[in-house]
Amino acid sequence: MSRSPSLVIVALFIVAARLFLPDVAESGAAPPTGSPWTMPLREATVIRPFEAPAHAYAPGHRGVDISGPGREVVSPAEGVIAFAGPVAGRAVITIDHGDGLVTSLEPVETSLIPGTPVVQGQPVGSAALGGHGGDGSIHFGVRRHGEYINPLLLISGLARPVLLPCC
Repeated sequence: MSRSPSLVIVALFIVAARLFLPDVAESGAAPPTGSPWTMPLREATVIRPFEAPAHAYAPGHRGVDISGPGREVVSPAEGVIAFAGPVAGRAVITIDHGDGLVTSLEPVETSLIPGTPVVQGQPVGSAALGGHGGDGSIHFGVRRHGEYINPLLLISGLARPVLLPCC
């Protein structure tokens, strides 16, 4: 059985496009361009992954839970503190990064006030008690124009799985 040259060319094009075009987030939007983000905890380990809900009110996990060896929490990207205070009994920090991107970190205690500019990697607080994953863990959520996306898609240096065609 011989393969036509056009079928081979199409297959090569698909492989090349997959290698060189950016991945798409679960929300259907491409990750932002510009400086890659960093994890808010150094040497962080993901202890619960992002689970996209089927619709706005469906169950899911709208962020990732991470833990690390220290309690220092840093800003994952440049932005401005939009909120710092208690929400449902837990200390929460919200950072507005512009372009519709907003990070929420909890439980994180801070002395920063809304309006304070922060740069990527700047300490913004410390992991507090009461996290879903145990002491020293935090929840890291990101919204793009109000819709939660997987924050790991914004982090540089993370391997992204690639699904290959089958059969």
